[in-house]
Amino acid sequence: MAQADGHSLVSADLERRSVLGEYGLLPRDPASAEDDIASASATAARALNFLVDLAAKLCGVPFSVVNIIAPGQQVQLAAAGLAPGLCAREDSMCAMVFQHGGTTVVPDASADPRFADNPFVTGEIANVRFYASSPLQTSSGFALGSLCVFSDAPATISAEQIAMLDVLAAQVVEVLELQHRTLQLQHALEELGRSNRKLAEFAGRVSHDLRIPLTTILGYVELSEDDDDIRPDSPAAGYLQRIGGSGRRMLAMLDDVLSYSQVGGMLRPRPVSLQRAVAEAVSDLGDGFGAGASLECEDAEVVADPAQLRTLLQNLLGNASNYRRPGQSLKVRVDAVADDRGVVVRVADNGKGVGAADRERVLEPLVRLHRPGDAPGSGLGLATCVRIVHSHGGELSLAETPGGGTTVSALFPKGGRDQSA
Repeated sequence: MAQADGHSLVSADLERRSVLGEYGLLPRDPASAEDDIASASATAARALNFLVDLAAKLCGVPFSVVNIIAPGQQVQLAAAGLAPGLCAREDSMCAMVFQHGGTTVVPDASADPRFADNPFVTGEIANVRFYASSPLQTSSGFALGSLCVFSDAPATISAEQIAMLDVLAAQVVEVLELQHRTLQLQHALEELGRSNRKLAEFAGRVSHDLRIPLTTILGYVELSEDDDDIRPDSPAAGYLQRIGGSGRRMLAMLDDVLSYSQVGGMLRPRPVSLQRAVAEAVSDLGDGFGAGASLECEDAEVVADPAQLRTLLQNLLGNASNYRRPGQSLKVRVDAVADDRGVVVRVADNGKGVGAADRERVLEPLVRLHRPGDAPGSGLGLATCVRIVHSHGGELSLAETPGGGTTVSALFPKGGRDQSA
């Protein structure tokens, strides 16, 4: 029986450690109790301090504490009338009653057999006489600890004061639940970041491993195309042309997948000249932007990661060239408009445009409209642009250019979002 009880205690301690860890309430440094709201926001700390101060005032006593009962310790998250601290769980008064499911009121702890020998009562640690506590019980029924009020003189409180103490204890739980959800969100974002980094690493490896044999194949195709023994009108020349075209499309798709997977990693936003970024994007595109195209660009300062802004512009200018209107010279205008949110970069073309019903859909990965005469693509260009803008904390939208075509608007918020730390 004693062994079974020991196993039960170990199991209960393991469960308590797990739950308190999820809430960020396990003590980290016994020498610094004031920092033991692990990862707690300043807002949560202020709320807890306000609640303990209010509890002491409403109950007419000098002291109030939020106590969390850990497997081997009592952790004071907030306190009124004294500095928060730590003590052994075996010395805690709250540890004796917080799991009983109701409010405890003791007019004189020195006369109560449960507490008469406790070091908080005997003078070894303190000289508590009046003591009252309300359990901090979560919605699942798990008791985290208690909100307690106490005094060094015997006293009593009314039924209304007890009810108010219970209400304040429930408010403490609300603050801790909010902190719990915040930590869960932080952990989810951290896990998402790790997954994205692994995806980028995997895509990089796959791209590298596939590019080597693919570029080798394309190299032999080019050599074969220049071979005098293969006549231009022969079936072999046609086969080589098809192999080369398919290989180059696959190579472009590999580049698109790699670019998409790497967006949103380490951002280093800084003021960037829009004109310079556009010039670099056009230079990178080379013949891909198309001969005879007209490009106008107003200069402006955009706070963004330079490499990702250039990738964004490459995709948008490349799309403008690929989806130009037949029989019409391509015209593209790039400008920026500052407002109270930040800077909106706009890329407007006079191409085929995107219908209102398709504008949200084409922003998703791997979505293409498959219109007659459209250039081949992977369906990742606009999706990559969306990820770039979102990683900066902004938003991207499509609209119709007056007179026909597509205008892409990308908001880069003020100050950017520095992820370099």
